[in-house]
Amino acid sequence: MLTKIYLIRHGECEGNREGLFRGRYDFPLNEVGRKQAASLARVLRKVKLDAVYTSPLKRAFDTAVAICEGRDIEPVIEEGFNNIDLGTWEGRPKSEIANSFPREFRLWRTEPEKLAMEGAETLSVVQNRAVKTLACLTESHPGEVIAVVTHRAVLKPLIAGVVGIGEPYFWKLHPETASYSILEYTQERGYALTLFNQTTHLKEFIREDI
Repeated sequence: MLTKIYLIRHGECEGNREGLFRGRYDFPLNEVGRKQAASLARVLRKVKLDAVYTSPLKRAFDTAVAICEGRDIEPVIEEGFNNIDLGTWEGRPKSEIANSFPREFRLWRTEPEKLAMEGAETLSVVQNRAVKTLACLTESHPGEVIAVVTHRAVLKPLIAGVVGIGEPYFWKLHPETASYSILEYTQERGYALTLFNQTTHLKEFIREDI
């Protein structure tokens, strides 16, 4: 019995456009992001989704709402897919963080898996909660097709965790805004990544390397 999971990054927000650290700062979708979400919803219309789960943050939730439009389902919030908590970095320009926290910023750019800051989550914590949440949903939807709408800093550790990519993994995976990837799960073989970072439905997106 095969379960299929669409892993979706939310559409663009001003935090992406302006080069800010987002974390749990609750940016809504901007105009480009709303168009991206609509394009994503159109391309997924041919997919029969049994359920859509989402991070509670507006940019993810509103992307999930667009996907659910015209379907007999509504997005379900899952706290396990909330974005990484970046503490005092949230909502601040990356250039400012680079000047104020040079050692930590260097780690973020090179080996963020080793970054630990007071008042913030580590990627290990994010990975553990996201993998555990996905495992519960996979068990609840045997043989079905579900979608998960979340964030870059959740998708990377989540994918690495379920398919066995070791550290350092963060900068080896680049899911763009409003992209989708596909995991397939069977009890015999576990998870397999069958599609990654599909963006052909998008007219534009910002590539983020920091």
